[in-house]
Amino acid sequence: MEHIQGAEALADEPGTPPDFPAFVASRGRRLLRTAFLLTGGDAHLAEDLVQEALGRVFVKWRRISRLDNPNGYVQVVLVNTFLSHRRRRSSSERVTDVLPDIAVADPDPALRLTLLRALGELSAQDRAVLVLRFWEDRSVEETAAAMRLSSVAVRSRSSRALARMRDKLGAAFTDQEVLRHVG
Repeated sequence: MEHIQGAEALADEPGTPPDFPAFVASRGRRLLRTAFLLTGGDAHLAEDLVQEALGRVFVKWRRISRLDNPNGYVQVVLVNTFLSHRRRRSSSERVTDVLPDIAVADPDPALRLTLLRALGELSAQDRAVLVLRFWEDRSVEETAAAMRLSSVAVRSRSSRALARMRDKLGAAFTDQEVLRHVG
């Protein structure tokens, strides 16, 4: 989280685009939470993805900051960074079910870990669809645009991914409740 906490120091560096440090300070934590969900609970990878996405955005910030929704653009960059990372590492790294000890003020940490494991077992694209649709509360059309998929593909992926989540978690969870507990 150094890149997020160091946003104020960015403002003093020569060549820093206007308002970029303010953007990072205001949206960085949300981007980190989104990345955390995308990575299935890997905090270190989430930080790396946010840092890489912000680095890509930094270079083009003057143009991006003039868009109607710069936050939406940055989220698309984050999701694409995540998907690219998944493609690059798919042949070299193996997923583990061991999570590091993390202090959490969660009323039900076992449920949270179960949800993160179930989310982590989904394909990268299915996970991204669920995170954007339910945690980020985006519409089908917004999710489709962010992931460069058709609306039909987003609905299909959502339906299949939620069905897999329900199979893993049991019928007691509603679709909205599943990701609410993780976020």
